[in-house]
Amino acid sequence: MDQSSVLLWVKAEPFIVGALQVPPPSKFSLHYLRKLSTYVQIRATEGAYPRLYWSTWRHIACGKLQLAKDLAWLYFELFDSLSVKTPEERLEWSEVLSNCLSEEEVEKQRNQLSVDTLQFLLFLYIQQLNKVSLRTSLIGEEWPSPRSRSQSPDLTEKSNCHNKNWNDYSHQAFVYDHLSDLLELLLDPEQLTASFHSTHSSLVSREAVVALSFLIEGTISRARKVYPLHELALWQPLHADSGFSKISKTFSFYKLETWLRSCLTGNPFGTSACLKSGKKLAWAHQVEGTTKRAKIACNTHVAPRMHRLVVMSQVYKQTLAKSSDTLVGAHVKIHRCNESFIYLLSPLRSVTIEKCRNSIFVLGPVGTTLHLHSCDNVKVIAVCHRLSISSTTGCIFHILTPTRPLILSGNQTVTFAPFHTHYPMLEDHMARTGLATVPNYWDNPMVVCRENSDTSVFRLLPPCEFYVFIIPFEMEGDTTEIPGGLPSVYQKALGQREQKIQIWQKTVKEAHLTKDQRKQFQVLVENKFYEWLINTGHRQQLDSLVPPAAGSKQAAG
Repeated sequence: MDQSSVLLWVKAEPFIVGALQVPPPSKFSLHYLRKLSTYVQIRATEGAYPRLYWSTWRHIACGKLQLAKDLAWLYFELFDSLSVKTPEERLEWSEVLSNCLSEEEVEKQRNQLSVDTLQFLLFLYIQQLNKVSLRTSLIGEEWPSPRSRSQSPDLTEKSNCHNKNWNDYSHQAFVYDHLSDLLELLLDPEQLTASFHSTHSSLVSREAVVALSFLIEGTISRARKVYPLHELALWQPLHADSGFSKISKTFSFYKLETWLRSCLTGNPFGTSACLKSGKKLAWAHQVEGTTKRAKIACNTHVAPRMHRLVVMSQVYKQTLAKSSDTLVGAHVKIHRCNESFIYLLSPLRSVTIEKCRNSIFVLGPVGTTLHLHSCDNVKVIAVCHRLSISSTTGCIFHILTPTRPLILSGNQTVTFAPFHTHYPMLEDHMARTGLATVPNYWDNPMVVCRENSDTSVFRLLPPCEFYVFIIPFEMEGDTTEIPGGLPSVYQKALGQREQKIQIWQKTVKEAHLTKDQRKQFQVLVENKFYEWLINTGHRQQLDSLVPPAAGSKQAAG
C-alpha cells in the first residue's frame, strides 16, 4: 500500500490544555531533557521507568532541575490531567485528598501516582511552545502579546488565532521542526552517542513510538476512523515505510523520521479546519444598530468525541445561553466578545477566553483547563479542574476548583471569590466531568511568573461585596443549591443582609401608610431601583433576556 494514503497530524489537546501559557523553566531545554531521559531509563527499578512516580520526579525536579516543589507538582499534575481517566477515578482521587488532614498525608497519597515516563518527557519538551525567543520578539510574535490599551470595543480586527496553544499551524510546525529532538528524547540510552545524539543506525523501540502517539495520530485513505500513531506505524503493509523490523521489533530511526515527515499534514479537527469548514451556528441574534459580526463555528458533526471544538468570536451586546449536545466534551474558544452575557451550561473539556471585555461568562463544569488571556473587566463563574490567567485587568473569578488557580504574567487587580450559583443539571454535569466539591482551592492561587511573585496582584472578594448569582433559565434537573455550599463568612454576610431586608419590610408594614402614601412610596422605590439598574449595567442584562419569542427554554443546537 502506498504511503500517500496515510495521513498523520499533530493532536490539538496536548497543546490546547497541556502547554502551560508561560515561558518554561530554563531546565526544560533539550540539553537537560536528554540527560533526564537517560537518567530515568537506567533507573527502571527506582520508580522512574516505564512509569515515573511522583516521588522520583520530585527528587529529579527539585534536586537536579532546581524547581520549586509546587512547580514540580504543577507540571506532573497538569500532564496527569490529560490522561484518560473515568469520572469515577477522578472523583475517587478528590475523595482521597479531601480526607487528608495534613500536608504529609497529601504527599503520601501523591507518592502513589505515576505517569507514563516517555510521554511525560514529550510533554515537558512541548512546554517550549511558549518560550519567548529574542528573534521572534523582534518581529512582534513574542508571547504574551503586548497588551492593547485601547478601551473601545475593537470588533473589526480579523479573528485570527494569535494564541499558539490554539493555532494548529504552530503545533504542526513545532513538531515538524523538532521531530529529530523528540525522537532522540525517546531513544534507549545505548542508541545514543556520548553527546546524546542519534546515529544513522540508531533503532527506535516500539515503546517510543507508542509514546509518540501522545502527540501524533492519523488515518488511512481519508477514512473516518482515527488511529494512534503506533497502530499505523506497526501496520504490516507500512513496515517498509515506517522502518519496522519484525526480527528486532524496533524501527530504523532514519526511516521512521523520513516516513513521519512525509505523512504529516494539517489537523482535520483543528481550529483552522473548524473556522474554514466547520458548521456555522446561529446562536447569536441580530442586534439593532450593530452589524452582524458574531461568528460561531463547531466541528462536532465530523469530529470524534475527543476532538470537538467550538469557536465563538465577536459576540457583541448579547445574552447567549446554551445547554446543548454540541458543547458536551468540547474545547471551547471564546474570542473578542464584548458587553455580553454568555451561559454555556454543559460539561466542557476546556475553555479559553481571549480578548474579551465587560462581559459575564457562566460555564458548565470544565474537565481540564479554563484559561483567560488579555481580558478586561470580565466576570467568570465556573467549576473547573484548573484556572489559569494571563494579561487580565480587573477580572473577577467565582470558582470551585480542586487545583490552585494559576496567576501567570501580566495581570492586574484580580479578584477571587467562591462559586456562587447553580442550575438544575449542575451536579449531574460535575459527576460526568469527575469534579467534586472538595478539595476547593479557589482562595489559594499560585503566582507562576518570573516577573514577580508579588501576591498583591490579587485579592479575595470581601464578604460585604458578595451576592449569590441567579441563572435565569428553566431546565430539567435535580440541583437546587450551590454545590458544596458557601464558606461561612460569605454565608454569614448573606444572612445579615437578609435580616436587614426583614427589618425594612417590618418597618414599612408598621408605618401604617395610607393607600396614596403606599403608591407614592412604591413609585419612589421603583425609580431608585431603575436608577440602580442603569448605573450598574444590570438593565442591559435584564433587557437582553426578553427575546427571542420562544421563552427562556433553550433550543438544542
